[in-house]
Amino acid sequence: MPIPTSPAPGTPLARHAMAYVLAGGRGSRLMELTDIRAKPAVYFGGKSRIIDFALSNALNSGIRRIGVATQYKAHSLIRHLQRGWNFFRPERNESFDILPASQRVSEEKWYLGTADAVFQNIDIIEGYDPRYIVLLAGDHIYKMDYEAMLQQHVEQGADVTVGCLEVPREDAKGFGVMHVDAKDQIISFLEKPSDPPAMPGKPDKSLASMGIYVFETKFLIEQLRRDSEDPNSSRDFGKDIIPYIVKNGKAVAHHFERSCVRSSAESGAYWRDVGTVDAYWEANIDLTAVVPDLDLYDNNWPIWTFGEITPPAKFVHDEDGRRGQAISSLVSGGCIVSGAALRQTLLFTGVRVNSYSDVEGAVILPYVEVGRNVRLRNVIVDRGVTIPEGLVVGEDPVLDAKRFRRSAKGICLITQAMIDRLPS
Repeated sequence: MPIPTSPAPGTPLARHAMAYVLAGGRGSRLMELTDIRAKPAVYFGGKSRIIDFALSNALNSGIRRIGVATQYKAHSLIRHLQRGWNFFRPERNESFDILPASQRVSEEKWYLGTADAVFQNIDIIEGYDPRYIVLLAGDHIYKMDYEAMLQQHVEQGADVTVGCLEVPREDAKGFGVMHVDAKDQIISFLEKPSDPPAMPGKPDKSLASMGIYVFETKFLIEQLRRDSEDPNSSRDFGKDIIPYIVKNGKAVAHHFERSCVRSSAESGAYWRDVGTVDAYWEANIDLTAVVPDLDLYDNNWPIWTFGEITPPAKFVHDEDGRRGQAISSLVSGGCIVSGAALRQTLLFTGVRVNSYSDVEGAVILPYVEVGRNVRLRNVIVDRGVTIPEGLVVGEDPVLDAKRFRRSAKGICLITQAMIDRLPS
């Protein structure tokens, strides 16, 4: 049974919205971390996947209809969504659809762009009859109440409302930038401009697009059908749909500061693109701070995910040189720290670190085995890797670069294939 198309007075707009998450991107700057999984499926924060943040925001905002469009190496992502997000009930007017590229429009066409990934599923969207569409990217880390953005969209009578971040003008060169007037109506949209326009009254700041858009569903479908008939279109929201509406309709900017969710422990508006090896490492390691910028312990805005059934973490041995301990670290369920020392380290589920090993500044993904007498500094270890006894990483930059993927900031990404190539 479709939800009502006209919200009753006083009801949250989110109950009449569908969240549509674009989760088909590869994320090639994460190098080998996305060799077998899409960027939204990459692990984050000890228990979660990156996509869990956008999905949790939608759920916590009150949205009960969600679609996720997948494409690149989607198996890991689809499996995670099936395991962790299968609790929606149709009898409560809830739905959760996984929408892989399945050549629904043409036998020769996969998703050609972000707009096409929605266009090819118009019939599914129309079947639910939501009044609004909240279009989301599935590859950023943040907490946001989409209800506030929906309210602004309706109050200002916008054709599209674009979620925006305030960033230093110099940093804005890597974003799509909104040039706005004093009322936040978007005058022009510039993709990665060399000279980003400043915000009114803030000459050192620019408004960067977050890749979050709110539309009335009927209007969005009209625009998608119009765009599909344009032979010059690249079928992309940022390159085609949004600039067209800016020119021919009413596009309004929504400031993230107005809807970001912060606990009492969070001082600022937190948003991260963890799309590079360095940014990914930094965002995970930041969580080991005494008071991190991102509060994962806020029960008022939980980050939902697939919760594996695991035993508690375990620390064993207590003698000089062989003491199981973790300082300023996050240790997930099923981990065993056996006579090893951890500092500023994040262990995902089921990691085992063996005796006499010393680990600092490490992001270690699930089910890794770290052998004895290992020393690791500033590393990311991919899922399921076995680190051989006595391996040292993070002390010799030249040697590290020969053996592993070493970033510009000196972070080493370690995969099993790299380990297998080491001389025996």
